[in-house]
Amino acid sequence: MLLDIDVQGAEQLRKKLPNAVSIFVLPPSRRELELRLRRRSSAENVNDQQIIRRRLETASREISNYELYDYILVNDRLEDSIERLKAIVLRERLRRSDKRPQARSGN
Repeated sequence: MLLDIDVQGAEQLRKKLPNAVSIFVLPPSRRELELRLRRRSSAENVNDQQIIRRRLETASREISNYELYDYILVNDRLEDSIERLKAIVLRERLRRSDKRPQARSGN
């Protein structure tokens, strides 16, 4: 199961499910974060600069908690990020099942 939750939700989840795997998704840069937040705000018809500034401040506070997560995924290109996410999920499935990929025989 995948959940898209904020830092506070992740903290609550860790308390209830300490074995849950956490992934913090970071933007490639502060500038890109601001561009993405402004585009998202514009798409939501939010043009109030104070609201946009507050969203940036919230994002900055949340980013400061990245070291509490099991994995950090830098979302630079969507396609690459999806592949990295799939790799993390596969790794965790293998680790939890304690199975290792085996080479297939030629038969």
